[in-house]
Amino acid sequence: MASSLLRSDRAGWGFAIPAFALIGTFIVLPFFFAFYLSLTNQRLISPNPTEFVGIDNYRNLLGVAVVTLEPERGDDGTVLRDEDGNIEYPSLRSVTRNDDTPQYRGMREWFRWSSGDDARVVIARDVVFMKALVNTFTFVLVVAPCQAALALGLALLINQRLRGINVFRGIYYMPVVVSIVVVSLLWRFIYDGQDGLLNNLLSGLTFGMFQPVDWLGNPSTALGSIIVMSIWQAVGFHMVIWLAGLQTISPTLYEAADIEGATKWQRFRFVTWPGLRNTAVLILIVITMQCFALFAQIDVMTKGGPLDSTQTLVFQAVERGYGKQDISGGSTISVLLFLIVLCISLIQRWLTRERT
Repeated sequence: MASSLLRSDRAGWGFAIPAFALIGTFIVLPFFFAFYLSLTNQRLISPNPTEFVGIDNYRNLLGVAVVTLEPERGDDGTVLRDEDGNIEYPSLRSVTRNDDTPQYRGMREWFRWSSGDDARVVIARDVVFMKALVNTFTFVLVVAPCQAALALGLALLINQRLRGINVFRGIYYMPVVVSIVVVSLLWRFIYDGQDGLLNNLLSGLTFGMFQPVDWLGNPSTALGSIIVMSIWQAVGFHMVIWLAGLQTISPTLYEAADIEGATKWQRFRFVTWPGLRNTAVLILIVITMQCFALFAQIDVMTKGGPLDSTQTLVFQAVERGYGKQDISGGSTISVLLFLIVLCISLIQRWLTRERT
């Protein structure tokens, strides 16, 4: 008996070792190598030797401060205003290039707001990275719940015994099969500001009253347009996962609910949703990981523009590492992204344990 178990264990390890070797070679070792590179000034092609810089790369990416600009005043102490009536403030360079404030040297304005007559200015050492960080979290916070909810709705619709239901399942899943690059190119034509399908459709529905919008060329609509496309493209994949979870719920629970006279909402709340708890956790984790890995849509549709309104962490890592040949900068962003995803995964796991 023991020899049989040992032989079984050896066979299992024999099958597992190649997988461990591949994971270690292409995931674990590259991560530690990237962490090492993030502590240096390594460039892809450079005649200068690589130097150890410690956490300078992290400091340059995460450096943020808030400074206060007081309004310009005349000789009589009144606040000066421009022709449009806006308060005039001194140039930000008086702070970022002042010898009295060396800690702000080289930092640039990110955004500002008014506090009375004063202006509060948020400055950062790397404004593009900060925009990429905010855009990535915005993408995750919008796509994750919307995509999960829409996929659940579709799964509930197709989880019925109706004639031709498999046709609808195939239609809903079809965008998942198509390459994301092809989908991005297709939606780029749909969003075209001159003769795109969306503009023509909206113009036709409003009888020509709708003015064409350059959806991907406008900073206020570019990220939202990519969010809509991303939700549409991957909703079928999560629909299938929801559908698998729905089919694991025992029909006797629904029969008991019908006997008790439960409404459709009560059936969903007290039977369907509790049975989908583990599926919901899985879908939330999968969607979150996919959202943080956003790259192909940005690369094909906007290249991070306009005005850095669609920059993301993965796009920035690739752009710096290969486009700008800044291997240390790209490695630093990759390490930070890993830490962010790890923290979110731990929080999700903790919340799951608390609920159970």
